[in-house]
Amino acid sequence: MRPAPFHRLPDDPASIARPFWLRAEDGVKLRGAHWTTGGAAGSVLLFPGRTEYVEKYDEVATQLATEGYDVIALDWRGQGMSDRLLSDPRPGHVGRFRDYQLDVLELVVAAQERALPQPWHLLAHSMGGAIGLTALQDGLPVVSAVFSAPMFGLALSPALRRLAGILSGGAQSIGLGSRAAIGSGGYEPLVLKTGFHDNLLTCDALRWGRMIREADAWPDLSIGGVTNHWLREALSECDRLAATDLPAIPTLITLGGDERIVSGAAIRQRIADWPGAQLLELAGARHEAMMERDDIRDHFMTAAIAHFQAASLAM
Repeated sequence: MRPAPFHRLPDDPASIARPFWLRAEDGVKLRGAHWTTGGAAGSVLLFPGRTEYVEKYDEVATQLATEGYDVIALDWRGQGMSDRLLSDPRPGHVGRFRDYQLDVLELVVAAQERALPQPWHLLAHSMGGAIGLTALQDGLPVVSAVFSAPMFGLALSPALRRLAGILSGGAQSIGLGSRAAIGSGGYEPLVLKTGFHDNLLTCDALRWGRMIREADAWPDLSIGGVTNHWLREALSECDRLAATDLPAIPTLITLGGDERIVSGAAIRQRIADWPGAQLLELAGARHEAMMERDDIRDHFMTAAIAHFQAASLAM
């Protein structure tokens, strides 16, 4: 097997990331990356969102490494350079939402094999937040968690939520589960089809431009919208998470003031039921706080690092 690559744009500086391959229990090949400067503050397990890949988090992981944290992340199955699960690699797809926990297991094993310094913390974004909450319920060995716009629900009205369930279920029943769901963005990366002023991810023009350059330069890393089957699985998972038990660890959840991808109502409802969980609302932020303009991003990163530090001191 050839060494795992880590992509850089032509004008990028060298990265400290160390990419590697993993193999999940069901045979799916996964790509991970490890960032370290040899600090001793602890380690961060970074769970990206849907469509994302480890290169997208190089700036975030490098910043955490300079604060003394080792960082480890991976491309979820079906995206990035991990194995795609359909003959058509463009739409986002998964067999069962629970399958993402097989990826989590391999990431934890990789962190243990690399002797990442303790204590460990979770940093999870969007779909990675849904995966992360389940992982915490399963005993993920971390002492604190930070969630960025977690996918505890999708930003759909009740009527649209019912319609999405009917359409995705109907498509599945007639053999169209692997087709891109109506309204999910089709087969091509959304950043290549959306203007800056209409995008739902960031209000930072430079970081938005970076996303476009990456999608254009690394087409094999990008995916488009979701399949009908993925949508059906995700809706079911959000319903399950709305009623599930919540882990008793220090938790910080952030939500942008201009969030229109995940459900702010679902996030607030979970926090209302979650002893010790704190909500940080980021005025002016869209979906991706870690890819936002500097004032918002700095607010997020400062709060996340302070949360990790406080949890470590409380041990």
